[in-house]
Amino acid sequence: MSWAGKILRVNLTNGTVKSEPLNMQWAREYIGSRGLGSKYLVDEVDPKVDPLSPDNKIIWATGPLTGTMASTGGRYTVITKSPLTGAIACSNSGGYWGAELKMAGWDMIIFEGKSPTPVYLSIVDGDAELKDASDLWGKSVWKTEGELKSRHQDPLLRVSSIGKAGENQVLYAAVVNDLHRAAGRSGVGAVMGSKNLKAIAVRGTIGVGNIRDPKAFMQVTAEKKKILAENGVTGQGLPAYGTQVLMNVINEVGGLPTRNHRDVQFEGAKDISAEAMATPRETDGKKHLVTNQACFGCTIACGRISKIDEGHFSVKNKPEYWGANGGLEYEAAWALGAANGVNDLEALQYANLICNEEGFDPISFGATIGAVMELYEIGALTKEQIGIDAKFGSAEALCQFADMTASGEGFGKEIGQGSKRLTAKYGHPDLSMSVKGQEFPAYDGRVIQGIGLAYATSNRGACHLRGYTIASEVLGIPVKTEPADSEGKPELVKAFQDATASFDSSGLCVFTTFAWGLADLAPQLQAACDESYTTEELEKIGERIWNMEREFNNAAGFTAKDDNLPKRLLTEAAKTGPGKGSVSKLAEMLPKYYDVRGWDPEGRPTADTKKRLGL
Repeated sequence: MSWAGKILRVNLTNGTVKSEPLNMQWAREYIGSRGLGSKYLVDEVDPKVDPLSPDNKIIWATGPLTGTMASTGGRYTVITKSPLTGAIACSNSGGYWGAELKMAGWDMIIFEGKSPTPVYLSIVDGDAELKDASDLWGKSVWKTEGELKSRHQDPLLRVSSIGKAGENQVLYAAVVNDLHRAAGRSGVGAVMGSKNLKAIAVRGTIGVGNIRDPKAFMQVTAEKKKILAENGVTGQGLPAYGTQVLMNVINEVGGLPTRNHRDVQFEGAKDISAEAMATPRETDGKKHLVTNQACFGCTIACGRISKIDEGHFSVKNKPEYWGANGGLEYEAAWALGAANGVNDLEALQYANLICNEEGFDPISFGATIGAVMELYEIGALTKEQIGIDAKFGSAEALCQFADMTASGEGFGKEIGQGSKRLTAKYGHPDLSMSVKGQEFPAYDGRVIQGIGLAYATSNRGACHLRGYTIASEVLGIPVKTEPADSEGKPELVKAFQDATASFDSSGLCVFTTFAWGLADLAPQLQAACDESYTTEELEKIGERIWNMEREFNNAAGFTAKDDNLPKRLLTEAAKTGPGKGSVSKLAEMLPKYYDVRGWDPEGRPTADTKKRLGL
């Protein structure tokens, strides 16, 4: 089996690091990564725990295909209880760190308690120990990674760490690895910071062994890579343009939330699109986009490396940002751009660099700024309160807000609490475009009905990657469904949610699902592991994972009332585009979704459902 079968359990309070065997029964039932890590969290943590208390735990977990030659096998997840939402948090990241942990011989790390002083965990193959990080506290992700590589005299060291945002308890702080890959959503970095844990530095030379049938595994992964290469999205669109290829596409279908969801199309979309990134600038004749980049083992290479205009106001006197760095993804470009009415590509890149460097989620940050700008526009916030002029469309305000949030200074402290808390404080809670306290991604749930239902029912709060129905509703993958139709969407959402749970748990990237289905994942797991995985079994495992997460949230105090959307999406019709006049049909879809899931009218899994799934 490709599992090394070992867990590191780190008690930060006592300063102990111990090895223990992986629970193989759970591995069979939950695969790995998201599923298995969540199972450990659910089993060990009180759902009502204060997320920022020592009693919460935080888990780094790989999957059985992490570190293998399966395409995109570089993924890992960070699992905890979210300080942003109070729900279960499971945040996924790529890059090289996950594969490095697997190659060091470990499948999972469980951190419990709280260190009295800042520490980092050093792992070199089978040896692991906590080390002092007092001199790293207060440093950015970028400086922390560089310092640890220098300290250990190993340029191949892989680092997963937090910046000032995690230290300062920004509630959507991220855990960042390889400088600009992140477990970005739900505030996992804030939990890491609350434990005085600065980083995990890993060097693995053991490799991933125990593939059940190496010859069959090599054959099946080669076949599946060919499918990715020949697919229009994974073989052409994503390598050439990255996820940013969606900016103009979603704008044209009238599903691009703009100015805090007041509009569904952005007149400046073309200025911040993938095409704009690849077009020479008028100022210096250079392209914003330098090249694409792949994570470990990835044959898609959707990542972007970009270079900011050195003459731009944001970096004019900051040469440290003049080099090539991690570029804009679609979600970040939308949140920092259209959500705020900002069409300055260089300003978006600057704000994105700050999010990467200091470790906070650009989606929640940008969407919170959208709420701030609307509060400012209606007079609920003033220049005296904020410190700057914060009109929609202000690139200067966006960049200043990024600096303020990173440092935790002035109004940045309030921005770091997220839109739900901020809008409630200033008397307009309806202006938070969030579910369960987590801000929306880049698709409008009025115009694209399935994604609205997916947002409302997502176990980690508003999220596109827990059930990416955009693939079907906009791109026609694997079948085309009409965005405006609500009929059949409960079944579609459930299918996407369950399948995604299995893909996440395998250690592979969800972007493979543009070309693959569970029928493509099953034989790869079958060849790697001792288990007999079929498509039907993976469907059931995905459903088991989803229901387990739901049970945790219910025990934490969430009810059917939390499966909701902001008033704006339910009552204010889209003003333009193909979906003009549309509002979300959540009220008619939600009861059907509960029924399809085997839940009671209060959104609780029934006894029969739990028995069928072995919960």
